[in-house]
Amino acid sequence: MKLDPLVAQIIVINTFNHFTTNDVRSTYLVLKNDPSLEPASIRRKIYAELLKLVKKGWLTKIVPKKKGFTRFSKTVLFDVKAIRLKTEREPTKIINNIDKIKEQLLGKLNTYKAEMLLNIGESEAYKELYSEFPELVDELQPQYNKARDNNTRILGKIRAIEGLLKQGEPLNKI
Repeated sequence: MKLDPLVAQIIVINTFNHFTTNDVRSTYLVLKNDPSLEPASIRRKIYAELLKLVKKGWLTKIVPKKKGFTRFSKTVLFDVKAIRLKTEREPTKIINNIDKIKEQLLGKLNTYKAEMLLNIGESEAYKELYSEFPELVDELQPQYNKARDNNTRILGKIRAIEGLLKQGEPLNKI
């Protein structure tokens, strides 16, 4: 089973569960950062990728009785290691190969950006819940703080990789 590497990076994120095809597509388009991509065709492509995982038993497809979005949830069979193995290229034996290192860094960067988007959404959800249910502030505040701390941690990782990639740009000109 072949799986799009970027789709795999998005769905293996621990906090990414009970999602719609549109959730994956939005993250995919942000990470791809290619304005020429057609959102409708990307959504169909991602839906096909998700159905592969449903067929394998790694995801369940939840179709609402009332009109709404079909959601996908990870099952106990969901195997992050197997998904990563199916999407990774053969490991390189030459560590100082600049292109391979850059590719790996970009992969990590895309994963962190996807995580960041999820955490931002989580933080916003806690703010909305607090506005709707101010009596739950004691329960919501620690979760909001944790999501905000995760944002800071992930942003640090993003900046580190981006800084490393910028630092390596002179090497690419040689």
